[in-house]
Amino acid sequence: MPVYGYFVILWILSMIALPIANWTTGDTILPLMVTIAALFQVGAVALALLESWGSKRLAMTAVGVGILAWLVEWVGSTTGFPFGSYDYSARLQPQLGHVPILIPLAWFMMLPCAWSVASLLVGTRNRLVFIMVSALAFTAWDLYLDPQMVNWGFWVWEHPDGYFGIPWVNFLGWLLASSLITFVVKPDNLPHGPLVLIYGITWILQAIGLGIFWGLVGPALVGFGAMGFFLALAARKLYGEYV
Repeated sequence: MPVYGYFVILWILSMIALPIANWTTGDTILPLMVTIAALFQVGAVALALLESWGSKRLAMTAVGVGILAWLVEWVGSTTGFPFGSYDYSARLQPQLGHVPILIPLAWFMMLPCAWSVASLLVGTRNRLVFIMVSALAFTAWDLYLDPQMVNWGFWVWEHPDGYFGIPWVNFLGWLLASSLITFVVKPDNLPHGPLVLIYGITWILQAIGLGIFWGLVGPALVGFGAMGFFLALAARKLYGEYV
């Protein structure tokens, strides 16, 4: 088994343990469990990229995505642009500029997966199309994520309306921010198998978690359809006639 595979297993086990820990100890354990699961997923993505990119490019990309994502989130939570007016609670720690450090890590754990999906679907030669499809595949994940994080009290919207309490402008902000980061990073030579696998595991874990364990059936169904659409197309490209 490749090294990234062990991190995938640890990530899946930590996600399975999350609702169990919540039931047995209460929701005060949620921030810790979410952080542990995210770190395992970040490790899986990083190790998947390492063989294709080497340590120098991996480090530069991770730092670049982290800084840009933190900056976008800091501007967003401070000014309301481009996501709408929201505020982080104190539940996720540590924080820098009132932005949890975990948030930029979350961008890095899923954005490369969206890059891989887009690369399979449209290639990377036409940068504009690649950036647009990457942004759409990435934002599809937020159809799960935002309702879940709000439900857990990790952040609060000033005007909780639109999509299950999430303002529609938030998703435009995700498209814009992820497009900007992808434009700056210019990713290529992506390890499609591991990254599409991680995208797919995220898709199914989020659907099961939201729909069964967290009582968010609406976001579970919408996210299942949106991420599943991109996953099905990418898997067909990756595996050909076997899908």
